[in-house]
Amino acid sequence: MENLPAMPPSAPHVRRSERVVSGGVFTLGMTTELHRTVESYWLAAESRDWPAFEATLAKDVLYTLPQTRERIRGRDRYVQFNREYPGDWHVRIERIVAEPTQAVSWTHFAVGPEEMHAVSFFTADEDGRIASVTDFWPEPYEPPAGREHLVERF
Repeated sequence: MENLPAMPPSAPHVRRSERVVSGGVFTLGMTTELHRTVESYWLAAESRDWPAFEATLAKDVLYTLPQTRERIRGRDRYVQFNREYPGDWHVRIERIVAEPTQAVSWTHFAVGPEEMHAVSFFTADEDGRIASVTDFWPEPYEPPAGREHLVERF
């Protein structure tokens, strides 16, 4: 991480940031430590740097997938889950929004020719590590008829 000017004691979890992050998104202004942790989490996942990925997680991290009603408890099992995910998948960060103890990311995944987006909610523990992750994997669908005159398709 780059050397950044110290923040006043009243803002211990916030740092100044000026840099380019994944996907070419330029971040200027204030970012939380959790923002950096979530960014590191995704960059480590993309590069398959499992020790760095593991370092972002609390030992008792809880991963939840509401759409499939699955949970994974614990850092070792969660790292293994990500290591074993099938296929040659890649992730790109679209956006991270973070407060000191909560963050959300929007990511773009590619698994072979298939592309998808995910929205992930994170909470931090008292040490600044990721304590929980809840992932949502929205499926694309065709819009209902009758609003063509109001929308632009992309």
